[in-house]
Amino acid sequence: MSKAVLAAALICAASQAVPAAAADLTPLEQRWLGAALPVLAYSRGLKLPIDIVVQPQAGPNDVPMAMGFADGRCKLVLSLRGNPDAERQLEGVPAAEQGELIEAMAAHEIGHCWRYAQGAWHALPAGFVEAGEETADDPSLLAASKAMRETRREEGYADLVALAWVHDRHPGDYGRIYAWLEKLRHDQPVAHNGHDTRAWVRLARDGTRFGTAGKPFEDVAPLWREGLVSDD
Repeated sequence: MSKAVLAAALICAASQAVPAAAADLTPLEQRWLGAALPVLAYSRGLKLPIDIVVQPQAGPNDVPMAMGFADGRCKLVLSLRGNPDAERQLEGVPAAEQGELIEAMAAHEIGHCWRYAQGAWHALPAGFVEAGEETADDPSLLAASKAMRETRREEGYADLVALAWVHDRHPGDYGRIYAWLEKLRHDQPVAHNGHDTRAWVRLARDGTRFGTAGKPFEDVAPLWREGLVSDD
């Protein structure tokens, strides 16, 4: 059994779904799932409620890997088929060094699932409240602003999970993967961007401030809280 099909089987076994056969996956999908296998196996060990969804055709704005939620379960969605931007985030990276980047992306998405499974999605940690008061004539603008803040907090947490995973599992690759993620976040448009996680990424520059339990979801908690305070 290939690494990609084993990855699908690990998660589908938990959801009672039928795992895809190797012939059902494109070589690109097999490569991405194979790279994500360590994260998926770890998630299964934690009994996170994850299903893998492979899109038969990517939509115009689909990212290659994303996390969704439905019926109390997490949906790791691959949108690689027909996606001209499928590997844009990997441009300039030698093929032999791309696997760890895909693995980090998977850890980022599983970080979202962890928050969802804990019933903490979009929730601030204990002791934190939103300060300040916004005003607008259009209530929808206030709702959109609140949603953006919530999204940025979750993306900041997930980026820290990705980095903590790399620091624990691939310490020798931490510097280059950190540099890749830092550049990725720096190059993205800042205005109205739910992925502006720079306040959190800066805190993890050398990785020494993560917890040492080898449990990325817990090891990032202090830095995530610090980033909530210094968010700018």
